[in-house]
Amino acid sequence: IIGPGTTTRPILTNLGLSKTLIGVDVVCGRKLVIADANETSLLELLENHAAKVVVTPIGGQGFIFGRGNQQISPKVLSKSGLDNIIVISAPEKILSLGGRPLLVDTGDYEIDKALSRHIKIVTGYGERIVYPVRRG
Repeated sequence: IIGPGTTTRPILTNLGLSKTLIGVDVVCGRKLVIADANETSLLELLENHAAKVVVTPIGGQGFIFGRGNQQISPKVLSKSGLDNIIVISAPEKILSLGGRPLLVDTGDYEIDKALSRHIKIVTGYGERIVYPVRRG
């Protein structure tokens, strides 16, 4: 499950696939199986398949859930598993936060609480940082 944004676009581009810029897309077996997915289609997918959820923070704001990707709902996160979230970001996007934490606002207190911790963020090939996440 690939979240919206230009930061996630290269994942699909490298597979020779088109990315829905402001939508959520699903790739399985190197094929685009759902373009511009909604919550219902994601939940149906998760009935029969395990999935990783790949997201990027909203530039300048730092939200990773709850703004711009409502399709990746608390139900979707629960079904996919919170340990199956991969956050990717350009280092410049993290630096632009000025030390402020990433934010989550899913509308589900328990999910937001569980996501409020330090997470690994992929910032480049073989590069990762640990960064805080808080409820927004």
